[in-house]
Amino acid sequence: MDPAPATPRWNLERPYLTGRFHQEVKAAAAAQAPGSKPFSLASTESVIGSYAVSVQAAAIIAMQELLVIDDLLSALVGIEGRYISIKRVRGKEGYVVFQVDSSMDLALQELTRRIFPLCEDYVLVSQFVESRSHFKNGLVNHALAAALRAFLLDYQAMVAQLEHQFRLGRLSVQGLWFFCQRMMSSLNALAVLVEKATSNNTSGSATLNLLQSQAKAMGGDSAVRSLLEKMTEYASAAYLRMLERWVYEGVIDDPYGEFFIAENKSLQKESLTQDYDAKYWQQRYSLKEGIPSFLTNVAAMILTTGKYLNVMRECGHNVQVSFSENSKLMSFGSNHQYLECIKSAYDFASGELLTLMKDKYDLIGKLRSLKRYLLLDQGDFLVHFMDIAQEELTKKPEDISAEKLQSLLDIALRSTAAASDPTHEELICCVERGSLLKKLATLKDLDCACPADKLAAADVDQSMQLSITGLETFCLSNKVQWPLSLVISRKALTKYQLIFRLLFHCKHVSRQLCAAWQIQQVFRSVKILGTPILRSSILCRSMLKFVNSLIHYLTFEVLEPNWHLMHDRLQTARSIDEVIQIHDFFLQKCLKECLLLSPELLVKVEKLKALCLQYATSIQLLLPSIDVAHSENTSKSLKSRSRINKSQDRDQQLKLASENVMSESILKFEAAFNSELQSLAPTLSNSSHAEPYLTHLAQCILGVRIDQ
Repeated sequence: MDPAPATPRWNLERPYLTGRFHQEVKAAAAAQAPGSKPFSLASTESVIGSYAVSVQAAAIIAMQELLVIDDLLSALVGIEGRYISIKRVRGKEGYVVFQVDSSMDLALQELTRRIFPLCEDYVLVSQFVESRSHFKNGLVNHALAAALRAFLLDYQAMVAQLEHQFRLGRLSVQGLWFFCQRMMSSLNALAVLVEKATSNNTSGSATLNLLQSQAKAMGGDSAVRSLLEKMTEYASAAYLRMLERWVYEGVIDDPYGEFFIAENKSLQKESLTQDYDAKYWQQRYSLKEGIPSFLTNVAAMILTTGKYLNVMRECGHNVQVSFSENSKLMSFGSNHQYLECIKSAYDFASGELLTLMKDKYDLIGKLRSLKRYLLLDQGDFLVHFMDIAQEELTKKPEDISAEKLQSLLDIALRSTAAASDPTHEELICCVERGSLLKKLATLKDLDCACPADKLAAADVDQSMQLSITGLETFCLSNKVQWPLSLVISRKALTKYQLIFRLLFHCKHVSRQLCAAWQIQQVFRSVKILGTPILRSSILCRSMLKFVNSLIHYLTFEVLEPNWHLMHDRLQTARSIDEVIQIHDFFLQKCLKECLLLSPELLVKVEKLKALCLQYATSIQLLLPSIDVAHSENTSKSLKSRSRINKSQDRDQQLKLASENVMSESILKFEAAFNSELQSLAPTLSNSSHAEPYLTHLAQCILGVRIDQ
C-alpha cells in the first residue's frame, strides 16, 4: 500500500484556516503587553454602533445584555469576544472551555453559561473536521468530515440569521437561548461522537461501528438518531464503493488500508502444487480485525465472493456480473437491500466458477484419473510396471534413478489399456526416503491418534527386520494445473500418495507370496521334502489369504464406496468451497478407514506384512538351492550306475537335513505369524465400538465377526 500524501505545511501553520487562531492571538497579545492587567467590565470602555458607553453606563442590564449577545454570536463560531474568553484544557488537544467576565450580571452569566456547551461542541467538531480531512485518516473519515462540514454550514447559517436578528434589534439572550435549543442536542451528539473517535483514533470500519452504535444509543431522540444515521450513510458511501468493487469485480481498491479484507501478494497460485499447507486459498485473501458490525454475519460470504472472482480472472475467464441500479450498494439501511445484493453476487460468482471448473477444466474427470492411478482402480499397468521395474525397485531409495523409473512407467502405460487415457501422461514417479510409518510421523495435521515418537520407534523396529527398498518407498504423483490445484492441492496429493503406498506395498507382498507358492508347488509335485513343504504351503496360503483380504478390504470396503459417495455429493455441490470440503472429507475418511490414522493397528499390519515378506524371501532363496543340489545328485547317478546306492544315501541325508532346516524355519514363521494375527483380533474388538468400519476389517482378514 502506498503511503498517504502529506498535508501541506501551510494548511497547518495558518491558524485562521484551522479554527485555532484564538489561542495564538491570546498568546501574542500577552507577549506584547506582559504588564497589562486583564480586562473587566468595570474598567473598559465599550463601543456599540456609534455610541460610547462609559463604565457607569455599562452597569445597566440592558447594555450588558447587548454586549453579551454580541460576544455570544462570536463565541458560537469559536471566536472569543471582549467579555467571553476561551481557555484551552490542559492534556486534551482540541478541548476548550468558554468563560464569561465575572463582573457581568449574575442572571446574564447564568444564561450565557447555558449556551457555552454549544460553543464548545462547535469548536470540538470543527477541529475534528479539520484534522480528519488529512489524507492519512482514510476515506471513511474524509467522508465523515465532509458530512460534518455540511452540517456546520447549516449551523453557521443559523448563527448568521441570529446575528441579522440582533442587528435588527429583535434578539435577546432568552431568544438566543431559545433559538439555539434545536441545535444543542444535535451538535452535542456530534461532539460526543468526535470525542470518542478522537480518543480511540478510529478509522475505516471502526468509525462506522462507532457511528452505528451512537445512532442506536439515541433511540429516544428521533431527530438526533436520524442525524447520526445520515452521518453514517455519508461516511459509509466510500466503504460501500470498496465493497462493491470487491463483490462485483474481485478487486481490492483500498488506498488507506481500511477495508476488512487483506491481500497477501507474496502468495502465488503456483504454490498450491508445492506448499503442503495450501496457504494460498486460505491466506492470499483473508479477513482482518475490525469488520463493520453491519457486515459481520456476511463477512465470510463477501470474502469468498471476491476470491471466486479472482480465480476466474486469473484463469483468463471474462467475468460479466449482472449489474443494475438495484444491485448498487448505496446504504445499509433497515431494508437490508445490501444483504440481498451480496447474496446475489455470491450466488453468481459461486455458480460461474463451479461451472468453469466442471466444464472447462473437467474436475470430475481429474478426480476419476486420480482414482484410476493413485488408488489403483486400474491395475493392469501396475502389474506390467512391477514386472519390468523389479530390478530398479529392489535397490535402496538413494540408489534408484527416478528418470529410469519414469521411462519404465511410460512403457507400462503405453503397453496397457491406460494408453487410451490422455491423463496418463500426467503421472510422475516419486521415491521417498523413508518408510510409510516415518512419513506419517512427519505429518502433524492428520489427526493421528498416536504420537510421532511411537510411530518412529515402530519404524525403527521394522527397519531392523527388513531393509528399506524402493518397493516400500515408491509412489506416484500427478501434475495438477490451476485452478484444479484449489481442490487437488499438495496436501490432497500427499494423502492420495499415502493410500497408494499402502496399496502398492500390499500388492508387492502378494506377488512375493505368489512366487513362493509357485516354487513350493514344484517341490510338492516331485514329492521332495515331504511334510515341511506341506506345512509351508499351508502357511503360505494363510499369508496370501491375509494379504489379499486386506487388499480386498482397502479397495472394495473403503475406497470404492467412499469415492462413489463423494462423486454423488459433488453433483449437488453449489460452490468450490463445498467441493473442497467434500473432497477433503473423502480423503480423511479413506485415510482413517485404511488404518493410516490408527497407528496401533497399522503397526500390527506392517509387522504381519514384514513377516510375509521375510517368509517369501526365505522360501525363494532356500528351495531353489535344494533343488539345484538334488538335480546335481540326480545327474551324477545317471552317469555312474555303480554309485547309485551312495547317491541315494546322500539324497536321503540331504533330504533329512533340508527337512530339519525347513521345519525349523517354517515353525518359526508360523508361530510368529499366528501370534501377530491373533493379537490383532482383541485390538480390533476394543476399537470397533467407536469405529464400526473395523468390524468389516475383522470379517475380511480374520474371517470372523468381532462379537464372536
